[in-house]
Amino acid sequence: MYAVIKTGGKQYRVAIGEKIKIEQIPADIGSEYVLDQVLMVADGDKISMGTPVLASASVKATVIGHGRGEKVHIFKMRRRKHYRKSQGHRQNYTEIRIDGISA
Repeated sequence: MYAVIKTGGKQYRVAIGEKIKIEQIPADIGSEYVLDQVLMVADGDKISMGTPVLASASVKATVIGHGRGEKVHIFKMRRRKHYRKSQGHRQNYTEIRIDGISA
């Protein structure tokens, strides 16, 4: 059984027991978090799709921790103009474990 959820402007395919990193959410470590924007649920051959979300479906997850991703380097340059600009960015994330999928 798996589901496709939407959170933080991105879509994730999740199954029970998986650990995924999503965009940062305001939740404490160890707390339970309910993801209610479920786009699709598949249980064997039975597939339920929403238009765009399933009203009765939800995914329960436990917050494992918060962190910051790998550094992304941004470098801009204009040739022959003596212009160089360097910048870095690290995106915040929340790591969650999927505990249950209800359809």
